[in-house]
Amino acid sequence: MRVLSVDLGTSNTVAVLSAHGRPPRVVEVDGSATMPSAVFATEDGGIIVGRDAERRARLDPSRFEPNPKHRVDESTLLLGENVITVTDALAAVLHRVAEETTRQLGGAQPDEVRLTHPAQWGTVRRNVLLSAARLAGFSCNLVLVPEPVAAAAHFASFPDRTLGAGQALAVYDLGAGTFDCAIVGATQNGFAVLAEDGLADLGGLDVDQALLEHVGRQVSNKDPQRWQRLLRPESTGDRRAQRALREDVRAAKEALSRHPQTEVPMPEPFDDVLVTRAELEALVRPSMLRSVELLAAVLRSNGMRPENLVGVYLVGGSSRLPLVASLIGEQLRIVPTTLDQPETAVALGAHHVSRDGAAMWTQDFRNNPPSGPVAVPQTGQPQVGYREPDTVRTYPVAPPQQQQPHFQQPAAKPDSRRNLLIGLGAVATVAVIVAIVAIVFRVSGGSSAPSAAECQQPGTVDAKGFTACMANLAGSVPEQSNCAPGWQRIMPGLRELDGTVASCSIGNPNSGTQIIYTQLGSQEAAQKRADLLLEFNGVTSDQQVEAEWSGNGLSGTYRAVTSDTFGTLVFTVDDRPLVGMVLKPNEDKKLDPGKMADEFEQEVQPGTD
Repeated sequence: MRVLSVDLGTSNTVAVLSAHGRPPRVVEVDGSATMPSAVFATEDGGIIVGRDAERRARLDPSRFEPNPKHRVDESTLLLGENVITVTDALAAVLHRVAEETTRQLGGAQPDEVRLTHPAQWGTVRRNVLLSAARLAGFSCNLVLVPEPVAAAAHFASFPDRTLGAGQALAVYDLGAGTFDCAIVGATQNGFAVLAEDGLADLGGLDVDQALLEHVGRQVSNKDPQRWQRLLRPESTGDRRAQRALREDVRAAKEALSRHPQTEVPMPEPFDDVLVTRAELEALVRPSMLRSVELLAAVLRSNGMRPENLVGVYLVGGSSRLPLVASLIGEQLRIVPTTLDQPETAVALGAHHVSRDGAAMWTQDFRNNPPSGPVAVPQTGQPQVGYREPDTVRTYPVAPPQQQQPHFQQPAAKPDSRRNLLIGLGAVATVAVIVAIVAIVFRVSGGSSAPSAAECQQPGTVDAKGFTACMANLAGSVPEQSNCAPGWQRIMPGLRELDGTVASCSIGNPNSGTQIIYTQLGSQEAAQKRADLLLEFNGVTSDQQVEAEWSGNGLSGTYRAVTSDTFGTLVFTVDDRPLVGMVLKPNEDKKLDPGKMADEFEQEVQPGTD
């Protein structure tokens, strides 16, 4: 069987091929193990890629895009006077890989292509990658493999490295465009992403920019106007000079990972600049420290300590910086593992992931045991609208009970049947302080709970705005927070909605979590209100959590979504016209539907203490 793995990176693309029973090997494109992911648009509408694109960029940099993957969220690219789609740009890169692979296979195509991608990529981004692969000419099975899973598989492939069932590995991935870290656990069936996070504003390109600015501070006083033209080129000559300078700065950065000092060649009229490793490390130390602290935070969020890990595996070209290993050693007391070519680890590792294991990241192990790979059926047509099964990345999964204790997550309630659902544009966004819907359902004060029939009537409202049915739902929340009748401190538009409403503030009344309870006249009205609240809050997400809950004799469903600004979780009661919503700011950008659901189930779900 001929299997090709492709790691389409921000700066470089790596392909690995195994065929005719031989071990996996890196496919050299244009004589190198790494091919630049760059694209260049020709005047006749063609796309040139790789090193040829970099050479053509010296003639007309306006037609050049060095990092198309970094722009995956954009629909089109303007290159010179040509408008091309991001999908076409990525397809051109993959087509060059397909050409070289087919040539080395004597005209045959691979039987299977494995495409790696960041663990944080949602359905929309993954569909762009799949569509690009189809447009590139790959008509065989396409299998998606999360990058940290591939990295863990590569780590475990070495004879002196073990990653057995119940053990966990931290993957530190510092690429050109972003930083990603993940905790990957080994199960009896493969690997699972237990927790992951990342920094979109940190990567090798940001290190290049910091070094460029440092060099500029050394020379710009000689000719400030000329330096500004280098930074903001207006002519073709300026763009060529800027392109050459950025390449030299990047080469200097790479040289400093091997040598204590090097020189950066400068265009006229500036003198060459000597830079040292100590200077570079001083420039990027705060950023690198952020990445290591984030890795430590991901460990803590998963209930683990550094000593629970088998190791920390460094992947991505920028992880070569000696400072990275030093900071990990200082902060986590672990000596990380790396390769001479960390750029190839992910592509090589994808070959060691079983086809079942390749799909494991899309499964909830507690309820949906893996049943097969996430693969696109064979077809000659691009799968532009392809959707994976209605499951997405497991938010830290609980592994099987036979695995190591340090692997385990807080147990979900026995009656929880949560499924992580793909929700493309299911709900949409507004600039308002909002977030989780957390509803506390508890019978308080020893009084009997109102019946379902009684809750169909309006009822008397107390001083804080609660009917007996709403108070039954809220439990102790009114006693522990600032509650009042109506849409307290919520956007004006919501004040026009009917029903009996009480809202409570936790923390700062202007920026903290808001918990809102509503009683309406019918079940139909309550369901419509729940849908409206999700749509009104305008959260756009490629995933949502939807689950059933039960407790204190009641049952219902909830839905949770998040955005960069906030998250929303709305829940209803099966036989009562009640709706709950909690709005929580996403100030640290770390909320996700899974975390919201965990908080709901473990702390505020009706029936919890």
